[in-house]
Amino acid sequence: MEENTHPQKLLAEMLGTAMLVFIGVGSVPATLIVGGEAPFTMAELGMISLAFATVVIAMVYAIGHISGCQINPAVTVALAATGKTPWRDVPGYIAAQIAGALLGALAIVGVLGKKAVTAGLGIAAYGADVTAGQALLAEAVGTFILAFVVFGAIDERSSGGFAGLAIGLAVFAVIIPVAPATGAAINPARTVGPMVVGELSGSTVQWEQLPVYLIAQVAGAVAAGFLYLTLGARRQTAATTEAPAEPAAAEGVLQ
Repeated sequence: MEENTHPQKLLAEMLGTAMLVFIGVGSVPATLIVGGEAPFTMAELGMISLAFATVVIAMVYAIGHISGCQINPAVTVALAATGKTPWRDVPGYIAAQIAGALLGALAIVGVLGKKAVTAGLGIAAYGADVTAGQALLAEAVGTFILAFVVFGAIDERSSGGFAGLAIGLAVFAVIIPVAPATGAAINPARTVGPMVVGELSGSTVQWEQLPVYLIAQVAGAVAAGFLYLTLGARRQTAATTEAPAEPAAAEGVLQ
């Protein structure tokens, strides 16, 4: 069976992550620009969540068959840690994802201009009323839920054709309760890209918070992967005369 080359997969990951950041992260300053001085509302949070969800769904179906559409270094590490992807592919995938996040953040500035920078460029950060421990827990739980859905959606036993929808809806759902605490980055590339571009553009970047995000996201994703393997483990049974059921085709991996 023919498959795409490694450079094609890396390019797909870069483009997929760039689109995730441009549309998802870009929806944050866009919302603030349109809303002006009005207080931030749940309706606005819902629109931002929807932007992230829809781009994730679109990317899973667009590049899932090329690269797996991981577009999230935490998911990439979790897949490698659980033996679902080779460790040798991890550095290239993560580099492509970070490069895509940088391109996506640059595109936000290019399209929305200085107003996007003034509005914070969608940089993930937690405020003084949120402790580092709370932020760590929020990002770990959010990434755990996302990665757990990813592992379930790509399981050969899952319903075929719905991986993109399941993962996208998980992103939508996670952002609602986690965003008020940390911005719901739940993705190291989405975290780092806007930070770097924000620094270059003159935004205030709280670099001291970066380790909290990265540790929480990777730990949450890896924990979800191993828990899913534990729950999904099957006993070996004696062969029967019944024909095995056709496995559901996995769509791709994502976020």
